[in-house]
Amino acid sequence: MHHRTVAELMTRDVIRARRDMPFKEIARLLTENDVTAVPVVDDRDHPVGVVSEADLLRKSADQADPSGRTPIPHLEAWERAKAEGARAEELMSAPAVCARPEWSVVEAARLMETHHVKRLPVVDEADRLLGIVSRGDLLRIFLRRDDAIRDEIAEDVLRRTMRLDPSEVTAEVHEGQVSLRGSVEFRSLIPVIERLCRSVDGVVSVAEHVGYRTDDSRRSPAI
Repeated sequence: MHHRTVAELMTRDVIRARRDMPFKEIARLLTENDVTAVPVVDDRDHPVGVVSEADLLRKSADQADPSGRTPIPHLEAWERAKAEGARAEELMSAPAVCARPEWSVVEAARLMETHHVKRLPVVDEADRLLGIVSRGDLLRIFLRRDDAIRDEIAEDVLRRTMRLDPSEVTAEVHEGQVSLRGSVEFRSLIPVIERLCRSVDGVVSVAEHVGYRTDDSRRSPAI
């Protein structure tokens, strides 16, 4: 099975900021390019952090409300340092959490979830910036056509991997939801088929209605 990689989904023409870029230039960069964040790179084009709209807005949140209706929020020391920052290296979230171009969608999504970030700079073997991948980019795999998902399951999962005859198990796909029907020789094959189908890019869910002729899940009695 072919899994879409970060290299296939990432944005290659990356808008970036230098460490010494002033606050207003960063704000202008985000606005003019219609992006919500940019990686910050050093002189060797290595990502050292990411600066986002949220990082810039801390400066506004740290100001007193002229109307007096809302109190100044409590900020941790690191948050206050950011709010008082004037250059990219003072404002950015660091270190940069980066992905590799050969990674799968699952690997990139897990890293985002672990570090609570919305995007990942993508770097090569020398840690140079190649691109950037966002949560929206990863979600693009769920826009695959149903017929493409069905064909991949039928050919790659059922026929080539599981060596099943087309008449044994069939797959129907609607809005990314897979329905498996048919019968196999051994009961132990059913969870394997289901797991492989779930791993196909674009699959939202799998419902199996597959019977079996031999229950090989029962252990032989001890002698």
